[in-house]
Amino acid sequence: MAAQYHTARFRLVPHLAKALSVPVPPLRRPGSAWTELPRPAAPGAGPAGHVRIGYARASTVRQSFDTQTDSLRAAGVTRVFAEKISTRALTRPELDRVVALAREIRASGAVVTIVVHEHKRLGRGIELAALGEQLRADGIGLEFLTGELQGSHDPSGVVFTVLAALSGMEREYIRDRTLEGHESARTRGKSIGGAAVTDDAMLAVALHLRGQEMSLRDIAGRLVIATGKKKGQHPSPATVLRMLREHDEKTAAVVPAGA
Repeated sequence: MAAQYHTARFRLVPHLAKALSVPVPPLRRPGSAWTELPRPAAPGAGPAGHVRIGYARASTVRQSFDTQTDSLRAAGVTRVFAEKISTRALTRPELDRVVALAREIRASGAVVTIVVHEHKRLGRGIELAALGEQLRADGIGLEFLTGELQGSHDPSGVVFTVLAALSGMEREYIRDRTLEGHESARTRGKSIGGAAVTDDAMLAVALHLRGQEMSLRDIAGRLVIATGKKKGQHPSPATVLRMLREHDEKTAAVVPAGA
């Protein structure tokens, strides 16, 4: 009865048929299991905002954060987490705090982006790709202010994944070339590293002090560097150990076997 009534009315007033039509989501098809779809936003409700959290990292205690923090503040980032730790460390406490805070803010409905001066501050290769996958799952964006990956990135994007992998290959390439250079220099009899701080006089004193059963730390405290940029300073215990070990190895090589 209702079908006949509505059919007749649509024929008399055709535009009513379009006015009464309701769009059906693709998931709502005959035979499909019912699942709850995202609820529409309330009328007049705008976005919850966009929060940008900064992260800075230095590999050694001697390195400064100034360049990174200045860059982040110039980009309008007011909250910055910083730590001095190697990218190879299994856990980075400040980075963990950044990710945890980003998740908390994202759960409130706001858009969140982690901003870093350069992608190398986060990691390279597989490490960076894994972190990007973690952020993608949480709906968190990434932004780099400089470097090869400069700009805003979707961590799930193919471009980001490929460039992250290439950055890891670059580090391995540089490492291999450095090792090859060192090996080539050793073959030619050249020394590797900075200027030597030890000499024959220092070795003689170190051997004398070792004969008195003094510790490496005490021996280093009695020695003084005679030349170079560190002139007047004490060598480190590690330097003393290396000097004595090299002397012992040379002495053992000179002494005939069975002597």
